[in-house]
Amino acid sequence: MYMTMRWFGTGYDAVTLAQIRQVPGVKGVITTLYGTQPGDVWEREAIAAMKAEVEASGLTIAGIESVNIHDAIKIGESERDTYIDHYITTLSRLGEAGIRLICYNFMAVFDWTRSDLAKPRSDGSTTMSYDHQVIEPMDPEALFKSMQAQSQAYNLAGWEPERLVHIKQLFARYQGVDEEKLFANLVYFLKAILPTCEKYGIKMAIHPDDPAWPVFDLPRIITNKEQLLRLMTAVDNPYNGVTFCTGSLGTNPANDLPGIITALKGRIHFAHVRNLLHTGHRQFEECAHLSSDGSMDIFAIMKALYDTGFDGPIRPDHGRTIWGERGMPGYGLYDRALGLCYLNGLWEALEKLTPRRGSKA
Repeated sequence: MYMTMRWFGTGYDAVTLAQIRQVPGVKGVITTLYGTQPGDVWEREAIAAMKAEVEASGLTIAGIESVNIHDAIKIGESERDTYIDHYITTLSRLGEAGIRLICYNFMAVFDWTRSDLAKPRSDGSTTMSYDHQVIEPMDPEALFKSMQAQSQAYNLAGWEPERLVHIKQLFARYQGVDEEKLFANLVYFLKAILPTCEKYGIKMAIHPDDPAWPVFDLPRIITNKEQLLRLMTAVDNPYNGVTFCTGSLGTNPANDLPGIITALKGRIHFAHVRNLLHTGHRQFEECAHLSSDGSMDIFAIMKALYDTGFDGPIRPDHGRTIWGERGMPGYGLYDRALGLCYLNGLWEALEKLTPRRGSKA
């Protein structure tokens, strides 16, 4: 297991590499060229500068989250092959730089959805939350404006204004794209890029849809064990794998998270571990990583990862805003650092209680 934190880059993230370096147990970061747009070809010079900056801090780049996928690929429009070629070029350049993991998603229009980015909690912290009764009657354009207003002037990952200022046109383009068509387009994309992944040893790790149900009737195709296994079977290649996000899959309390981990043994390349509290039907708020603060058994999740031999990067995911910190919603330093130390403690206990063969524990 390789403990990491997400970092959005200088000029985009309120958290610095120097601060991340001081969190006990952190070995690397998950990062991206945050100023690029879906469909852009990443320049070698920009990749090299990103890598040099991270390594100068004493950390490594454990993976990229994300090389975002152009909507033409998801929709299956005529120019999708051009954008797939752009993606392949970027993968090649990342591979040449020694970067071997890409987290990505295949969600239509929105990468993730919340109704409140700073909901007060009883402990005095604030957190991101979702209430379907609030979201459902909203116009998508109104939701975009609400997210922008709550962003505290940060560019939210997946809600970049360069794309979503054209939200009405995007919804029009997705008309006629149902779950089967979106899934077929995902398979087409993966089969096109996997030869390059094999050449450079790059693991593609798809992120589940968040939340795990349709929003504004947009198709959702990565929400449960059956859909994940379907994709692993449709593109049965070890470089086609999963980002196991407990927060996204956990939005649906019917999902047995340790069971899904067991079913995906060998295909989980990356893990986002966080907790959330279910407050009603399709209602939840994000909380501290500690099991008792939410609805998830984080020990059971970490044990399932350990028992199945997972050895990839893990990062604490969204945190609360605590201790008066100002930063990107969900991505402050303090609560994520607390969560990381908790996850490290669970992992150390697992190693010492049940050493793996060849382990020094």
